[in-house]
Amino acid sequence: MREVELLLEGFINLLNWKVILFLVFGTVLGIAIGSLPGLTSTMGVALMLPLTFGMDPVTGILLLIGVYFGSVYGGSITAILINTPGTPASAATVMDGYPLSKKGLAQKALTVSILSCSIGGAISVLVLIFVAPHLANFALKFSAPESFALALFGLSIVSSIAGSSIVKGLMAGVLGLLVATIGMDPIGGFPRFTFEVTELSTGINFIPVMIGLFAASEAFKSIEDMFSVENIKVIVEKAKLKWTEFKGIIGTLLRSAGIGTFIGMVPGAGADIAAFVAYNEAKRFAKNKEEFGKGDLRGVAAPEAAGNSVTGGAMIPLLTLGIPGDAVTAVLLGALMVQGLQPGPMLFEANGPLVYTLFVGMLLANILMLVFGLVGIRLFIKVLHIPKAILTPIIIVLCVVGAYALNNSYFDVLVMFIAGVVGYFMKRAGIPASPIILGLILGPMMESNLRRALVMSQGDLSIFYTRPITLVLIILAFITLFSPIVTNKLKKNRKEKIV
Repeated sequence: MREVELLLEGFINLLNWKVILFLVFGTVLGIAIGSLPGLTSTMGVALMLPLTFGMDPVTGILLLIGVYFGSVYGGSITAILINTPGTPASAATVMDGYPLSKKGLAQKALTVSILSCSIGGAISVLVLIFVAPHLANFALKFSAPESFALALFGLSIVSSIAGSSIVKGLMAGVLGLLVATIGMDPIGGFPRFTFEVTELSTGINFIPVMIGLFAASEAFKSIEDMFSVENIKVIVEKAKLKWTEFKGIIGTLLRSAGIGTFIGMVPGAGADIAAFVAYNEAKRFAKNKEEFGKGDLRGVAAPEAAGNSVTGGAMIPLLTLGIPGDAVTAVLLGALMVQGLQPGPMLFEANGPLVYTLFVGMLLANILMLVFGLVGIRLFIKVLHIPKAILTPIIIVLCVVGAYALNNSYFDVLVMFIAGVVGYFMKRAGIPASPIILGLILGPMMESNLRRALVMSQGDLSIFYTRPITLVLIILAFITLFSPIVTNKLKKNRKEKIV
């Protein structure tokens, strides 16, 4: 009952034109930042942080939240339209979003994306409002063994996103893990595979690699077939999302929102992990699994709902325990402290009305994102009408800017181009790029937590099967890894019997 009263008070506090104006500005800016390759949510929020120092707490924090929420969605726009993930989370959206664009169904894909983002984000905020303290206590049970098992589970979906050849997908995943070992040892602190190159001592950041594998490789391919392949034509009549189609993805959307909220609560995880895990679970529950990767609406709904629901999930440990759930909420932690607010159990007691005003603002941010996303769809799809001779150089320039802006480093630009060339030849050979990105993202998390867990247990492996959460996640990881292999083998045997 108290929560309802505080929510009403928060709604009244939010009826301020200045607060709403900054929230609108933050959301629009976030969508723009997210759609530019290399400009991550963390970078967007960090860039806007100094502007909030002179603002009141509600206005300043909601400006940052608008940028945060909007940027997570923005990455899907370029992922769907031009095979260029704007953010790491949208790398999973590419797998079905871009094939839909190639079929002329870009408007339908973008509609599913914004609906899934907004609904997933709103669900996570509602969870944050009503059950945050209980969920935060559960998230505290995650230490090194559980985080290792979660990373292993995330990595196990390689076999599901491998495409037509599981062997090629596994090879790509191993390549990603090998590249992830470059840099400083996470426990011992000594250099590995750096070959005395200073830039390699900090490792290879996965964002330039992601830009190269997806965006630059697509640009190189466009240069090759610029005069032999027709431009994509958007068929507006066929691209409108029907109610029956939306009803078919509701189950996927809700399940993915739950996955994203849960993963968002786990410190160190993030929207990229949630998006890939949700995509895999959507494929696992689907009856026609073979449609995934060819332009299935569920393949867009799952990563988008999960990726955006991480936003609310990551706020749960931040506000209730003072522990940031991901890199963006670490920046928000600093913003709260600058405003004189100390996240933790006492925050709700000492600043209840302010906290619930932020909650209402988060719900409004998802509504604003929905409005701007739906209104902007017709504008976004005009990108597909741009001739390839003009669009391809623009994509290459965005790739260079995005890779350089990450650390102001020309080395990252070089990494991006090398990844682009590798990605081009991978396309020619039919090797999927997503497993490499998955290995780069999850490899360091898995290795560091594995070694920390072994330090905790003094080398005793029983720590991985005597802790219930760890054991369940490891079992799920093995089921996820081997089930596509077993399924394909059974299908092959059945076909041989029929013949």
